[in-house]
Amino acid sequence: MRDALTALVIAALVGFALLHPWLGIMGWTVISIMNPHRYAWSASIMPVAAAVAIATLVGMLITRDRIRFVVTPISVVFVAFALWMCVTLPFSLFFDTSYVMWKQVMKIDFMILVALALLHSRRHVMALVWVLVGSLGFYGFKGGFFTIATGGDHLVWGPPESFIEGNNELALALVMTIPLMRFLQMQQHSRWVKYGFTVLMLLTAVSALGTHSRGALLAIVGMTVVMWWRGSHKLVSGVVLGLIGFALIAFMPGQWEARMVTIANYEQDQSAMGRINAWWMAWNLANDLPMGGGFDIYRRVVFARYAPDPTDVHAAHSIYFQVLGEHGFVGLVLFLLLWLLVWRSAGWLRRHAREPQAAKWAAELGSMIQASIAGYLVGGTFLSLAYFDLPYNLMLLVVVARRWVQEKGWERDAADIASPAPTSPALSTPSRT
Repeated sequence: MRDALTALVIAALVGFALLHPWLGIMGWTVISIMNPHRYAWSASIMPVAAAVAIATLVGMLITRDRIRFVVTPISVVFVAFALWMCVTLPFSLFFDTSYVMWKQVMKIDFMILVALALLHSRRHVMALVWVLVGSLGFYGFKGGFFTIATGGDHLVWGPPESFIEGNNELALALVMTIPLMRFLQMQQHSRWVKYGFTVLMLLTAVSALGTHSRGALLAIVGMTVVMWWRGSHKLVSGVVLGLIGFALIAFMPGQWEARMVTIANYEQDQSAMGRINAWWMAWNLANDLPMGGGFDIYRRVVFARYAPDPTDVHAAHSIYFQVLGEHGFVGLVLFLLLWLLVWRSAGWLRRHAREPQAAKWAAELGSMIQASIAGYLVGGTFLSLAYFDLPYNLMLLVVVARRWVQEKGWERDAADIASPAPTSPALSTPSRT
């Protein structure tokens, strides 16, 4: 039954992608972020993401929808980073396994570029936010109840064979989603819907804590500080957030608290020292190999050459040292520049989209995306999620929303609503700028 339902949903997504490619982007995002097919036996081994992607590309050839790729500083740096990963690939220490990961990363980056050409309206932005919140909110809702039911004694895990399968990775994704939930809550008029989003945000926070991830705790702090700073009524909201945080921490079991305390005493924690060992390995490797070592460098032979402790082999556990070790200092500079530009562009939305009223949503989106990025940049210090889709979807939202504001998209959207739909291809020629 589950397999049949999954196949039916995938078939529907393929059909929608052919008719309206921007809907294909939504389908691709659900599959890539949520990985629902991993919970169905037969669908888990089917190329469902490829099917939706191909349908989206075919739809772009036959659609009447507007398609336009606008060059911005963010898109230029994003493309440069992707191209640099192509340049460093031939220099990989272990080419065959690096190539497998390179293909996965390039598929994600390519679909982000396709989305930049297809998404241009407020409706598109809101749809993508709903998709992201729905895809990850499912794990926040489910994991929150699981944590409450078990008293926080058992870890919350993500979908199998995905970027967020691990407890640490899922935790960071959930933390980044909470500001998007808050953004959607701010757009609602119904008091009960607002209450529903409050419950969802609380459950998602509980789920993130239920992963027992120390990086997630730091990410929550970073995200919450920015979300509080970008909000109004700072005194009241600060007290409320403080009380909520105290209640959530008090609920967690003693083993959770004991694990979090090791953040301050990292020198005595074997896992923390292993991460630092991996960071030194990445630093030494990048100094020796300007192109980095490729996507697969976390092997004993590499640690034997570059790590202070050659026997303590760990993944990078840091988006910064992950990029540094795999793609060298040039790759790290491009990566940091990309997120600096995204942060500044989100800030531009916050400052310049407050007026007119029709654009206020974009200012609120900019504020909440800055909170999400803060969580990513803080939590990412201790987690290897440099290529995960969600941050690049945030980048996509910022680029599309800013373009909409600069072009006074509220006027175009109003004109689209007012103008009648064409009744025949012969009567109307689609505009494609």
